[in-house]
Amino acid sequence: MERSAQRLGRALVVVVDDRIAHGERDDNLGPLVTELLEEGGFIVDGTVTVHAETVAIRNALNTAVIGGADLVVTVGGTGVSPRDVTPDATESVLDRPIPGIGEALRSSGLAAGAVDAGISRGLAGVSGSTLVVNLAGSRAAVRDGMATLSAMVPHVIEELAGRVQEN
Repeated sequence: MERSAQRLGRALVVVVDDRIAHGERDDNLGPLVTELLEEGGFIVDGTVTVHAETVAIRNALNTAVIGGADLVVTVGGTGVSPRDVTPDATESVLDRPIPGIGEALRSSGLAAGAVDAGISRGLAGVSGSTLVVNLAGSRAAVRDGMATLSAMVPHVIEELAGRVQEN
Protein backbone atom coordinates (compact mmCIF):
# COMPACT_ATOMS: atom_id res chain seq x y z
CA MET A 1 0.00 0.00 0.00
CA GLU A 2 2.72 2.31 -1.09
CA ARG A 3 0.66 5.35 -2.08
CA SER A 4 0.70 7.13 1.25
CA ALA A 5 0.57 10.59 -0.38
CA GLN A 6 -2.85 9.69 -1.79
CA ARG A 7 -5.57 8.33 0.46
CA LEU A 8 -6.70 4.92 -0.76
CA GLY A 9 -9.92 4.88 1.19
CA ARG A 10 -11.42 3.82 4.48
CA ALA A 11 -10.48 0.66 6.31
CA LEU A 12 -11.69 -1.26 9.33
CA VAL A 13 -9.77 -3.83 11.38
CA VAL A 14 -11.61 -6.80 12.92
CA VAL A 15 -9.68 -8.73 15.58
CA VAL A 16 -11.06 -12.22 16.21
CA ASP A 17 -9.85 -13.40 19.61
CA ASP A 18 -11.84 -14.73 22.55
CA ARG A 19 -9.25 -13.69 25.14
CA ILE A 20 -9.08 -10.11 23.89
CA ALA A 21 -12.87 -9.92 23.62
CA HIS A 22 -13.16 -11.14 27.24
CA GLY A 23 -10.57 -8.57 28.38
CA GLU A 24 -8.13 -11.29 29.46
CA ARG A 25 -5.38 -10.10 27.13
CA ASP A 26 -4.36 -6.82 25.52
CA ASP A 27 -4.75 -6.39 21.78
CA ASN A 28 -1.35 -5.89 20.17
CA LEU A 29 -2.40 -6.87 16.64
CA GLY A 30 -5.21 -4.37 15.98
CA PRO A 31 -2.92 -1.38 16.61
CA LEU A 32 -0.21 -2.93 14.40
CA VAL A 33 -2.62 -3.44 11.49
CA THR A 34 -3.97 0.08 11.99
CA GLU A 35 -0.47 1.55 11.90
CA LEU A 36 0.45 -0.37 8.75
CA LEU A 37 -2.81 0.60 7.02
CA GLU A 38 -2.32 4.27 7.87
CA GLU A 39 1.27 4.13 6.60
CA GLY A 40 -0.14 2.63 3.41
CA GLY A 41 -2.56 5.47 2.83
CA PHE A 42 -5.79 4.32 4.45
CA ILE A 43 -7.99 6.19 6.88
CA VAL A 44 -8.74 3.60 9.56
CA ASP A 45 -12.23 3.95 11.00
CA GLY A 46 -11.33 1.77 13.97
CA THR A 47 -10.73 -1.67 15.37
CA VAL A 48 -13.52 -4.02 16.35
CA THR A 49 -12.83 -7.01 18.57
CA VAL A 50 -15.17 -9.98 18.38
CA HIS A 51 -15.41 -13.47 19.84
CA ALA A 52 -14.48 -16.39 17.61
CA GLU A 53 -18.10 -17.01 16.69
CA THR A 54 -19.39 -17.13 13.12
CA VAL A 55 -22.33 -14.81 13.75
CA ALA A 56 -20.22 -12.18 15.56
CA ILE A 57 -17.62 -12.15 12.78
CA ARG A 58 -20.27 -12.04 10.05
CA ASN A 59 -22.04 -9.15 11.80
CA ALA A 60 -18.79 -7.16 12.04
CA LEU A 61 -18.05 -7.74 8.36
CA ASN A 62 -21.56 -6.85 7.23
CA THR A 63 -21.51 -3.68 9.34
CA ALA A 64 -18.23 -2.61 7.72
CA VAL A 65 -19.57 -3.31 4.22
CA ILE A 66 -22.83 -1.46 4.87
CA GLY A 67 -20.83 1.37 6.44
CA GLY A 68 -18.90 1.86 3.20
CA ALA A 69 -15.44 0.62 4.17
CA ASP A 70 -13.19 0.09 1.18
CA LEU A 71 -11.10 -2.53 2.99
CA VAL A 72 -11.70 -4.81 5.96
CA VAL A 73 -8.75 -6.71 7.41
CA THR A 74 -9.55 -9.47 9.88
CA VAL A 75 -6.86 -10.82 12.17
CA GLY A 76 -7.05 -14.23 13.82
CA GLY A 77 -9.24 -17.29 13.67
CA THR A 78 -7.86 -18.63 10.38
CA GLY A 79 -6.25 -21.86 11.57
CA VAL A 80 -7.54 -25.38 11.95
CA SER A 81 -8.81 -25.47 15.54
CA PRO A 82 -12.56 -25.74 16.14
CA ARG A 83 -12.66 -22.05 17.24
CA ASP A 84 -10.99 -20.86 14.01
CA VAL A 85 -14.13 -19.84 12.12
CA THR A 86 -13.10 -16.54 10.49
CA PRO A 87 -12.84 -18.01 6.95
CA ASP A 88 -16.23 -19.70 7.35
CA ALA A 89 -17.89 -16.46 8.43
CA THR A 90 -16.09 -14.53 5.69
CA GLU A 91 -17.13 -16.96 2.97
CA SER A 92 -20.79 -16.33 3.77
CA VAL A 93 -20.31 -12.57 3.30
CA LEU A 94 -18.26 -12.58 0.07
CA ASP A 95 -19.89 -11.97 -3.30
CA ARG A 96 -16.72 -12.83 -5.22
CA PRO A 97 -13.66 -14.60 -3.82
CA ILE A 98 -10.16 -13.57 -4.89
CA PRO A 99 -8.20 -16.79 -4.29
CA GLY A 100 -4.89 -15.36 -5.50
CA ILE A 101 -4.67 -13.02 -2.52
CA GLY A 102 -5.10 -15.84 0.00
CA GLU A 103 -2.60 -17.96 -1.91
CA ALA A 104 -0.07 -15.12 -1.94
CA LEU A 105 -0.50 -14.54 1.81
CA ARG A 106 0.03 -18.25 2.58
CA SER A 107 3.07 -18.53 0.30
CA SER A 108 4.82 -15.39 1.51
CA GLY A 109 3.95 -16.12 5.14
CA LEU A 110 5.45 -19.58 4.99
CA ALA A 111 8.55 -18.26 3.21
CA ALA A 112 8.94 -15.64 5.96
CA GLY A 113 8.69 -18.28 8.69
CA ALA A 114 5.17 -17.40 9.85
CA VAL A 115 3.89 -20.97 10.03
CA ASP A 116 0.41 -19.83 11.07
CA ALA A 117 0.19 -17.76 7.86
CA GLY A 118 1.38 -20.72 5.81
CA ILE A 119 -1.31 -23.04 7.13
CA SER A 120 -4.02 -20.36 7.28
CA ARG A 121 -7.42 -21.03 5.76
CA GLY A 122 -7.81 -17.27 5.35
CA LEU A 123 -9.84 -15.92 2.45
CA ALA A 124 -9.96 -12.70 0.48
CA GLY A 125 -12.69 -11.38 -1.73
CA VAL A 126 -15.22 -8.71 -2.48
CA SER A 127 -18.45 -8.02 -0.63
CA GLY A 128 -20.40 -5.25 -2.31
CA SER A 129 -17.64 -2.76 -3.07
CA THR A 130 -15.51 -3.74 -0.06
CA LEU A 131 -12.35 -5.85 -0.17
CA VAL A 132 -12.24 -8.29 2.76
CA VAL A 133 -8.96 -10.01 3.70
CA ASN A 134 -8.30 -12.53 6.49
CA LEU A 135 -4.85 -12.56 8.12
CA ALA A 136 -3.51 -15.13 10.57
CA GLY A 137 -3.24 -13.96 14.16
CA SER A 138 0.46 -13.45 14.84
CA ARG A 139 2.66 -10.37 14.56
CA ALA A 140 4.83 -12.14 11.97
CA ALA A 141 1.79 -13.08 9.87
CA VAL A 142 0.42 -9.53 10.11
CA ARG A 143 3.71 -7.87 9.17
CA ASP A 144 4.33 -10.20 6.25
CA GLY A 145 0.69 -10.20 5.19
CA MET A 146 0.47 -6.42 5.10
CA ALA A 147 3.69 -6.23 3.07
CA THR A 148 2.31 -8.80 0.63
CA LEU A 149 -0.96 -6.90 0.32
CA SER A 150 0.80 -3.62 -0.46
CA ALA A 151 1.01 -4.31 -4.20
CA MET A 152 -2.45 -5.87 -4.60
CA VAL A 153 -4.82 -3.84 -2.44
CA PRO A 154 -4.49 -0.48 -4.23
CA HIS A 155 -5.22 -2.14 -7.57
CA VAL A 156 -8.30 -3.94 -6.23
CA ILE A 157 -9.60 -0.76 -4.54
CA GLU A 158 -9.16 1.17 -7.79
CA GLU A 159 -10.94 -1.55 -9.78
CA LEU A 160 -13.83 -1.57 -7.34
CA ALA A 161 -14.09 2.21 -7.62
CA GLY A 162 -14.03 1.98 -11.43
CA ARG A 163 -10.76 3.88 -11.74
CA VAL A 164 -8.79 1.19 -13.62
CA GLN A 165 -9.01 1.25 -17.39
CA GLU A 166 -8.73 -2.02 -19.29
CA ASN A 167 -5.99 -2.07 -21.95
